[in-house]
Amino acid sequence: MSKALRLSEKWFRFGLWIVAFVFASFLIGLGGTIVENLPKVEHRVALEDFIDKQAAVPLRAELKAMQEKRQVAQDANDQAQLKLNGARANSAAARDTFNNWLATRHATKRPEQDAELIERTQALDELKILERKALADVERQQQSLLDARQAEERAQRDLRGLERAASDKLVVEQRSQELRVFGYRLALTLPLLAVAGWLFAKKRQSNWWPFVWGFIYFALFAFFVELVPYLPSYGGYVRYAVGILITVLVGRYAIIALNRYLERQKQAEAMPDVERRKELSYDTALARLAKKVCPGCERPVDLTNTAIDFCPHCGICLFDHCGQCKERKSAFARFCHACGAMAQGGAG
Repeated sequence: MSKALRLSEKWFRFGLWIVAFVFASFLIGLGGTIVENLPKVEHRVALEDFIDKQAAVPLRAELKAMQEKRQVAQDANDQAQLKLNGARANSAAARDTFNNWLATRHATKRPEQDAELIERTQALDELKILERKALADVERQQQSLLDARQAEERAQRDLRGLERAASDKLVVEQRSQELRVFGYRLALTLPLLAVAGWLFAKKRQSNWWPFVWGFIYFALFAFFVELVPYLPSYGGYVRYAVGILITVLVGRYAIIALNRYLERQKQAEAMPDVERRKELSYDTALARLAKKVCPGCERPVDLTNTAIDFCPHCGICLFDHCGQCKERKSAFARFCHACGAMAQGGAG
């Protein structure tokens, strides 16, 4: 904030900048709410919207039935496996007992135990038969479980094929939807940028400048936060192209503005000294002098050097003498600081 401004004017300007930022914050909040609701204008598509329902519904019913059948077969297989383990354990125990008894018989060689030998052999054969039946039951249940799993895998494979086809369509539709939503954002943001550019060029120094700058900040926020992150990428080509375009436009504007400024300065420096000082506003002249630059050409000047009365760069008068008391004073002062007499030719 310029040191040349009155104290009350400084505070008023500070307050007006607060108004500008508050105004921008409310506009940003309103704009953010609108942009946030933009996707709701489009139906949110899902995989189910593109899958072949006539083929998918029977497949899902079949898949569910196969899953239930597989679970039943798994439970039956577990039970059969338990029975087989029990039969094997009984057969192994009986075989061990028989082998021990047989070893004892060979040691004693008692003929009266031949009948018991036959009986024990028959009992052992019966246990082996039960073991083989349990094994056959396990194999039958394993075959049923394998059939159920293969049927389930076929149904899942067919369903995945339908889902892949639907997924491709979903990706295409989502990309189209994103482009449409981005178009909505663009349709909202571009007019804001255009209005902000016009306000910046024409109204930024008007009496209503707090609202002008508030709207400009809002438009910039809408562009860089609400639009740029949603630019379609396409491998980065679009974003880089947009960045190049914006840089070229801003750079072109800056170059043209600089050339116009230099041309105006050149024309101003060719004008008579009195007219140049009349065209400079009082506040502008004081602000530039406070920065220790020439009010006419804005180049640095040593204002503390009492030998310098004119700008060595553009020749504008910086210091003159009071017509009443002859005291050296600023050529832009309205009144003499020594005697208070009204200055002649001070800045308007």
